[in-house]
Amino acid sequence: MASTRVLILGTLLDGPRNGYQVRQQLEIMGADSWANVAYGSIYHGLGKMADEGLLDIVESGRGGKTVYQLNETGRYEFFRLLMAIWYELKPIVDPFQVALTFMDRLDRPSLLDGLRGRIEQLTLGITSIERAIGTKQRYGAPRHVDENLILTKGMLEAQLAWCRQALQKVENGELP
Repeated sequence: MASTRVLILGTLLDGPRNGYQVRQQLEIMGADSWANVAYGSIYHGLGKMADEGLLDIVESGRGGKTVYQLNETGRYEFFRLLMAIWYELKPIVDPFQVALTFMDRLDRPSLLDGLRGRIEQLTLGITSIERAIGTKQRYGAPRHVDENLILTKGMLEAQLAWCRQALQKVENGELP
């Protein structure tokens, strides 16, 4: 929730927004691909943070859209959480590592198919990210948003390199 909280509070740094506008801003930044944001949680988060005194409601009911504004308490909370995230190292949770744990339960053809399929998906993902780099600015995203794409690309490339090595090991009978 801390990541979603920072994202919501951060979008409000530029001025008041309703839930839909917060969602649009997060979509422009591509947060759906690197932050695991459930867009339905935005509306709940806005309401909760208003209840906690981090946001002020500046407009209510107009077309059913409530407009929120970051107040000083919310601004402080944003920067506190932001700096905590910069210094906190957390494990990257990837379901693929669960699959690796039980690779020995697959027969060799299934494991080889799985690795080849993963290699194909990773290659497609990397290509897709390469195409996206530099395009988000057309929709109002700041330049540094591309750094998320570059980081994601690097993580996918590392996994691709591992998968290729693992494929060779399975083919040579060295794994599992």
